[in-house]
Amino acid sequence: MSSFQMITTLFLLAMMVGTSNSQLSATYYAKTCPSASSIVRSVLQQAEQNDIWIFPKLVRLHFHDCFVHGCDASLLLNGTDSEKTATPNLSTDGYAVIDDIKTALEKACPRVVSCADILALAAQISVSLGGGPTWKVPLGRRDSQTTHREGTGTIPTGHESLANIATLFKSMGLDSTDLVALSGVHTFGRARCAAFMDRLYNFNNVSGKIDPILNGTYAKTLGQLCPKGGDVTSLIDLDEQTSLTFDNKYFLNLQNRRGLLQTDQELFSTKGAETVAIVNRFASSQSQFFNSFAKAMIKMGNINPLTGTNGEIRLDCRKIN
Repeated sequence: MSSFQMITTLFLLAMMVGTSNSQLSATYYAKTCPSASSIVRSVLQQAEQNDIWIFPKLVRLHFHDCFVHGCDASLLLNGTDSEKTATPNLSTDGYAVIDDIKTALEKACPRVVSCADILALAAQISVSLGGGPTWKVPLGRRDSQTTHREGTGTIPTGHESLANIATLFKSMGLDSTDLVALSGVHTFGRARCAAFMDRLYNFNNVSGKIDPILNGTYAKTLGQLCPKGGDVTSLIDLDEQTSLTFDNKYFLNLQNRRGLLQTDQELFSTKGAETVAIVNRFASSQSQFFNSFAKAMIKMGNINPLTGTNGEIRLDCRKIN
């Protein structure tokens, strides 16, 4: 993203984003679909039997949806000019499971639960089933009737500076603790070689240069997994030790200079950054990380939701009614 694009994007976000929404409530479906959460959980437990990576995939969908014009399920819409077809979303997955959840909910509670709320619930339950914290998800979002492909430049990449990422998060009402906590979602899941190969072979656009911050032994391991000229779509564990478990090992990795993505490692390796102390705190206390992560997820889930009579409740998450 160019400096001009960043400034324009942040201005637009500042105009539309808030950190809370009084119209959302954890008891929103208490009378209209009291079994919503248990239905989502049941579908996810079954989905994991077919795909052990489904939990991080679904959390990522919620992130990518919320970071583009807010949490409105616009990411789920199909089309040649959809958000799905934009570069930051080409590696997203898990849409079929969202469809399965929608089908189950429509059978139990027709025309009640939005696709945007399905994403929020699926993210929370995925984290919980993966070994992480649980929290009460504020609900009541409605679904966008338009896609926002032009806004996908606000999705953080693995290559941006800490300063840019921090500015972007701040514009969305998310502070440094939220930034570090939400980055901790990389404690589980995988990333494509393309997301970090520049650290191995072309750091700062210098041919043959390795990121000097990257642990040497780890760099050699990554070089074997992602050889120069190899398949850039190959998937590598974000946490080399416990990539299927939601824990605080991610922060220990950063302390040991074994963060896979540059944006992750910069949280700890940027001199003078306030994020360093937060990384240290989460590395020494998983409970503090879990508590901060839950709070940050609630704040992120409150980014510009459609409520009241805005938007709609889609019958099919992939298309408007």
